[in-house]
This record gives sequence, C-alpha cells and structure tokens, in this order.
Amino acid sequence: MSNALFDCREPAALLEGMRKARMAIGRGKVVCVPTDTVYGLVADAFKPSATKALRDARGMGENDPLGVLLPGIPTLRALAENVSDEVQALAGEFWPGALTIITAAGESLMWDLGNTQGTVALRMPSERIVLELLSETGPLVASSAYRLGETGGLTAEDAEATFGSDVAVYLSSGVRYSAGALSTVVDATGLDRPGGKLRLVREGAIPATDIYAVVDVSRFG
Repeated sequence: MSNALFDCREPAALLEGMRKARMAIGRGKVVCVPTDTVYGLVADAFKPSATKALRDARGMGENDPLGVLLPGIPTLRALAENVSDEVQALAGEFWPGALTIITAAGESLMWDLGNTQGTVALRMPSERIVLELLSETGPLVASSAYRLGETGGLTAEDAEATFGSDVAVYLSSGVRYSAGALSTVVDATGLDRPGGKLRLVREGAIPATDIYAVVDVSRFG
C-alpha cells in the first residue's frame, strides 16, 4: 500500500487518512473518496486551481460540467438560487443518498463548474467517510474516479493505478458499486419557468417509480 492510500476500515488509517485529506483539500489538491455509488475525485469547490487540477486529472475540458457534494440539506438553500417544494421533498426523502438534483446556482457564488449555463448539480452522499469530510471542508466539487473515455474501477487501488500522483490522497473503503449504480439525476431548473416541470435526466440507483412516489409523475415533463 502506498503512502497516499489509506484503508479507512482500519481506525488508525481512517484518522490519518482523513487528516491528510483535509490538509490536501485545503492546499487545493485532489482527493479520491468512496461514495455510496462509485469512487469519486473531490476538490475545493471555491478554488479555481483545485477545480482545474481535478479536470486535468480526469482529462476534462475547461467547460465540462462538474457536480458538487454537500454536507447536509441546509447547504442546499445556500447554493441553489431557488428551492421549490418539489426539490425540498426529493432532498428530504432521498438525501443522503444516490440522488443528484440540478438547480439554478446561487448568483453570488464564486466558483468554476464548467459550462453549466448557470446551473449546479448537487448531491448529499450517504457514505459516512465522505460525509465526515464534507462536514469539515464544506461543499466539494466532484466527479467520478476514472478518466474520460475509460471504464471506472471498483476500488481506491484501481483509482490510484489510474491517477497516481495527480491525486494527493486516496481514501479506501473496499469495493464500490459498478458504473451501473450511478446516482439518479433530476433536473429541477424547468420549475423556474411558468408552467415548467421537472425532468428525469438519468434513472440510476434510485428507480423512477420511487421518485414518482414522492413527486407525482405529472410534475415531470
């Protein structure tokens, strides 16, 4: 095991790995973390140099959009321009969990998420390790831990074999799910227009039927 990889199933390694992950994020570095779906790369959402480092590691263009992981539901209102009743209901039911909600981004936020056209993709993961990290760092820009055009691995070791020193710290928590268990994505930006509706962009780990049980299918276009 390399000096950059920490098996967070071991208490001592968890403490040391979390300490180094916090320090790395504070320095604008990229960290690999387990989530409830796949391993992801995270960095400080409000440091342009950090988001650039994440993009460079993944082979992304400067306009490729990035998502944001949140430490809790209250942060949703701080980052989204509008939080509708439907968005509040979905977040209340499925967060923490495998639901990504796209909303209009708060106008006062100074960050570089790529060509998102003023929107932001938000998720509160249920994996305790990344939630603990988020509670100390605040929102983190995030993307899956594999290079564009390649197949993602299932372990932090797979990620390290791909990214090497481009990522400062790897937090391991065993095997994550396959790429078939990505988060379900709901676009709520249509609700900002009169008569607008939600849109189910991707059906992932949370089935569409579960989504429609919380917000009626008639609210989707």
